[in-house]
Amino acid sequence: MNRKIISVAALAVVLVPVAVAPSAGAEPLAARAYVDTRARDCAGSGSGCRPGVVVHHWHRRGAQARGVGWVYASREGVQPGTARWLVRKPGGAWKTGGGWKRATRVGSHVETSWGRDGHTGPKYPRNTRICVEFRGLSAKACVTLK
Repeated sequence: MNRKIISVAALAVVLVPVAVAPSAGAEPLAARAYVDTRARDCAGSGSGCRPGVVVHHWHRRGAQARGVGWVYASREGVQPGTARWLVRKPGGAWKTGGGWKRATRVGSHVETSWGRDGHTGPKYPRNTRICVEFRGLSAKACVTLK
């Protein structure tokens, strides 16, 4: 009986580290299935971004659709105001992606954002244009979802 307990314990000591330890350099299969990208642009003249945009978009490898996780808008050296983002699919018309939202002062610029991290949000075809505009400013900052 003691021999049986010892051999079961010895087998457990050998197998547990193999089962618990991940293989070297292994990453979760879901992480490899997505391509995450941040696209940026600044518009206007002079120093700083007047306005600026950063868009986090993602897609599965080989897919044509691009998911938009979040959109960030900023503008240098101004009082707080309101901003929104617009979207235009290839061959389509401009539509509002996110409604007017208050931009708050952070240091020398104002900023606001829509969405959240992760593989969430609306999906658009490749080469869709996303622009950020501030109320009362004619310049727009735009990126293309590649």
